[in-house]
Amino acid sequence: MAFPAELKYTKDHEWIKVIDGNTALVGITEFAQSELGDIVYVDINTIGNDLQAEEVFGTVEAVKTVSDLFLPVAGKILEINPDLENQPELVNTDPYEKGWMIKLALANPADIDGLMDAAAYQALVG
Repeated sequence: MAFPAELKYTKDHEWIKVIDGNTALVGITEFAQSELGDIVYVDINTIGNDLQAEEVFGTVEAVKTVSDLFLPVAGKILEINPDLENQPELVNTDPYEKGWMIKLALANPADIDGLMDAAAYQALVG
């Protein structure tokens, strides 16, 4: 199982990657998608919204369950990955690259420092 070192992680199994000083991509981890199983739908309708850390920004639907998606840090939802509308399985096949879910304008980039690094997340999930 992959735990990319350049990402930060949450206890709820989301990852975040800063792509420039104030903008980041967010998705779910390889562990999360493996626990969910085959993802059939990603429902995110919070574009343009300012949300706080740990608020629900959408849901992901797998064959057997629906799971909430929690924002790692506060910010404004700028964009939803357009590829997930027709290819939600990208979250299963490439969770850290093509399967990203949202682009986020960070309210406070320093908040990222409070999240888990790859080693801490790997210890959490065993």
